[in-house]
Amino acid sequence: MIEIITDSTCDIPQSLIEEHSIIVVPLTVIWGGKQYRDRVDMKPEEFYRKLAVDPDRPTTSIPPAQDFEQAYEAAMARGAEAVVVVTISSAMSGVYQVATNAAPRDKLPVAVIDAKGPTMSLGWQVLAAARARDAGASLQEIVDRVEHVRSRMAQLVFMDTLDYLRQGGRIGEAMKWMGVRLQVKPVVLVNHESGRVEPVGLARTHKAGVEMLYSKFFGLLARMGELHVAVLHGNAPDEANALAERIRAEFNPAELLVNMTGPVLGVNTGPGALALCGYGEDPVG
Repeated sequence: MIEIITDSTCDIPQSLIEEHSIIVVPLTVIWGGKQYRDRVDMKPEEFYRKLAVDPDRPTTSIPPAQDFEQAYEAAMARGAEAVVVVTISSAMSGVYQVATNAAPRDKLPVAVIDAKGPTMSLGWQVLAAARARDAGASLQEIVDRVEHVRSRMAQLVFMDTLDYLRQGGRIGEAMKWMGVRLQVKPVVLVNHESGRVEPVGLARTHKAGVEMLYSKFFGLLARMGELHVAVLHGNAPDEANALAERIRAEFNPAELLVNMTGPVLGVNTGPGALALCGYGEDPVG
């Protein structure tokens, strides 16, 4: 009996969280002196509506140790004999360290894994862990499967503006763009070895930025086997769904998900952002 725990930046659709009985620990959005638990007290739709009209910019904070302690207790109450925890990149957040420090290793085996990325970079690894668990894998086999999926992962993000990336502080090597004053639209990738954001390019128009996102992403997944792809968006459902239809027609992935980026990550990417995240299985033959 192995339980799976993650944090709310995973952006896994709620139906899959429930299907696999995944325990989710929420981060916090701080806005106007009030605190909101990510995807619990503040849903993505509400967040982006408020972001469009509120002159105050929100900030975020990691969960206290008590929240992870409660998650571990919930896992043990469900009969866990071991626990796998997969968190957002430790280079982007302190969640990994909190989960590690709170782990009750004197009571049961706990494997805490740094996903080396946010949103569905994390989400795909969590799903890989849950699916391996459901197939009867051991604790070490689950860890190995997560690491294999991460080794084949690609994630790129297109943003309509540099402003949120700058203010959110998760800019990584894209720091070189800090002096850019033009109304350009950045595309960045997540390096799944360092866990940091790296610059890909700047586009003059929205259309050019989306094309850069699309071509660079599928270039990274070339020559892989069956694809698992997620389209994430900052309250741009029509564009995300159109992108998903294009992906389905051109690549026919084994799995294709569409979801809205949650509030904690939306603080850094802003409204209108689009992300592609996925991995390929080993090619057959």
